[in-house]
Amino acid sequence: MGNDDYRRDSGDNISTRLTYLLIGGGIGAVIALLFAPKSGQELRGDLADATRKGIDKSRETAQQIGERAGEYYESTRDRAGELYTQAATKASDIYSQASEKVGEVAETARATAARQTSTVAAAIDAGKKAYQEEKRKTELSGRIEAAPQYTEKPN
Repeated sequence: MGNDDYRRDSGDNISTRLTYLLIGGGIGAVIALLFAPKSGQELRGDLADATRKGIDKSRETAQQIGERAGEYYESTRDRAGELYTQAATKASDIYSQASEKVGEVAETARATAARQTSTVAAAIDAGKKAYQEEKRKTELSGRIEAAPQYTEKPN
């Protein structure tokens, strides 16, 4: 289990380690000042100096971290913008392709419907012509049968 803990700890980032180092250094400095053979006034002055130095170092570190965070934010925002642009372009391409396919299918459907319509129209025209022709034949045959027959009778 000890090896696993060591491996896990080795992955810590630098800023965490730097923070621990500064905290340890501050604690060590305070202990060294407390045990140093100095007068109370000198000790208080040294403590004030150490405190100011610690505060200044903390501010500097906070500023660096803030700048680094700003850089990370900018790079992340730029990358997100790029990804959005790529996604929008792909979506536009897919929409264009789909629209084109729909147009092709619609044109094929129109052409098929036009062919079917012309076939049906031709069949209707052929049926009308056949009906008219048959009607004319029927009317002609009816006239012929109804017409008087003039044939000679043998006497």
